[in-house]
Amino acid sequence: MKPVLQFLAFGVLIAGGIYAAICGLLYVSQRSYIYYPVARTVDVPSFVLQRDDARIVVSFNDVASSDAVLYFGGNAEDVSGTIGSLSRAFPGAAVYAMHYRSYGGSGGSPSERALIDDAGALYDLIAKTHPKILVIGRSLGSGIAVQIAASKRIDRLVLVTPYDSLAELARRQFRLFPVRLLLRDKYESWRYASRVSVPTTIVVAGNDWIIPNDSSKRLAAAFPPGIVAFVRIPAADHNNVSDFPRYLQALSGESAPTDSSALE
Repeated sequence: MKPVLQFLAFGVLIAGGIYAAICGLLYVSQRSYIYYPVARTVDVPSFVLQRDDARIVVSFNDVASSDAVLYFGGNAEDVSGTIGSLSRAFPGAAVYAMHYRSYGGSGGSPSERALIDDAGALYDLIAKTHPKILVIGRSLGSGIAVQIAASKRIDRLVLVTPYDSLAELARRQFRLFPVRLLLRDKYESWRYASRVSVPTTIVVAGNDWIIPNDSSKRLAAAFPPGIVAFVRIPAADHNNVSDFPRYLQALSGESAPTDSSALE
């Protein structure tokens, strides 16, 4: 083999080895890009949902009611901090917010399967005493909320800055790598949306640079016709959408007209 060809072949081997090493690193460390555990900092009541392999902490507002709000937060959210605002949006309702595994004092390690199972167990527990349940999922939690709504009896679903598929978002972020083959937690919400039959509100931030509005629109289109109210808060971004008055109005259903122009 000529020296030039030998050099090229060696270069290809080196490049291939580097590429394979990066793929391996992405595979091993992928969940550190998805989950950012945070401590529980707000002094609100909580209880422990005991699972076979972990203790799951649940913050709540300690209100006796037949109505319940079940909240699943973002990937770096201390969900105890939302108990107060949700209690104002739903006066008289019992509010529950699950701290994911390794978040807020919960044990175990987070994964899609584990969090969905934990969420289902929490639903089963609160359904014993609350015949009417509203499920809210924000950002990462929207993927959990959709799957619960697709498999459990609920009365209403609210998704805040949701995505159609975490796998698709990751593919856009890491275009040079076979993300769909590497990713273990795909959160493909579009697969479950068609099974949801209850009124659903989707709230998006007009300046969301983390989850593009197009991703939320694709998810909205996957639901059965006529059940989705799409609310866009133009001045909001991904992290501050909950600071706007229209946010709590949309959650409560007071102001959730379908923004047809946003769906185009």
